[in-house]
Amino acid sequence: MNIFFQQLLNGLTLGSVYALVALGLTLVYGILHIPNFAHGALYMVGAYAAFYFVGTLGANYWVAMIGAAAVVALLAVLSDRLIFHRLKDAPPLHDMIAAIGLLLFLEACIQATWGAEFHRLAPPYPQIVRVFDLVAPAQRLIIIAAAFGLMLVLHLFLTRTLVGSTIIAMAQNREGASLVGIDATKVSILTFAISGALAAVAATLFSPINLIYPSMGHLVIMKAFVIIILGGMGSIPGAIVGGLVIGFAESFGAFYVSTNYKDIIAFALLVLILSLRPQGLFPSGAR
Repeated sequence: MNIFFQQLLNGLTLGSVYALVALGLTLVYGILHIPNFAHGALYMVGAYAAFYFVGTLGANYWVAMIGAAAVVALLAVLSDRLIFHRLKDAPPLHDMIAAIGLLLFLEACIQATWGAEFHRLAPPYPQIVRVFDLVAPAQRLIIIAAAFGLMLVLHLFLTRTLVGSTIIAMAQNREGASLVGIDATKVSILTFAISGALAAVAATLFSPINLIYPSMGHLVIMKAFVIIILGGMGSIPGAIVGGLVIGFAESFGAFYVSTNYKDIIAFALLVLILSLRPQGLFPSGAR
């Protein structure tokens, strides 16, 4: 029972982090139809920003998380204004090329500053929680609680506030939203800011149990794209469910099959599910 619980906890930890990254990616795609391949680099910058705030400035872990979210949100907005906004009338391929170029540029900047070696963010909560005969690292429980808490806040923001409603309206019908007076520029800026903040929070949550290095965003962004395709392009519930599905598949697959195939499992699962349900787990209009 304890072994099963450990794999369940690992799956929830991975799934919640993947879901946060995928949520930011699917928001940008659902509203602006930009496949932002640079989102993995934003995730990486978030980890380094948190590492800097904690290691160099001596900030509290949660303060570092807020600082990293603010830095990456600003960086995401700048990428929108300076790059993607200028390409709004260009063919879609240009957005993809620009995003890949931004990814490589950010990685080069980080490597020039911190080098190519691995870093680790010291776990702020190294304690072990024991309930009956079950044992769980406190850091993993905090990752799960914080990630799901943030998902709930995002859901309430999108569904219960006027600003959130404008984002949903823009995602459902961009032309119609513009006709009723919704400012597409403001929505675009806010969407990129939220997307960047989500990536930074996910990276800060995951960094105490994972290594920090310049190319750490590559595999994460590949899995995030798997998740949003699996859940339905542009679907927020799909990003959450898809993240959990991939997280559980990796955790249980690594334990019961082999850790060598852990990363392949996500892509195999994508092929299997899309062969049965080509539109993904949720329709793209499901918000």
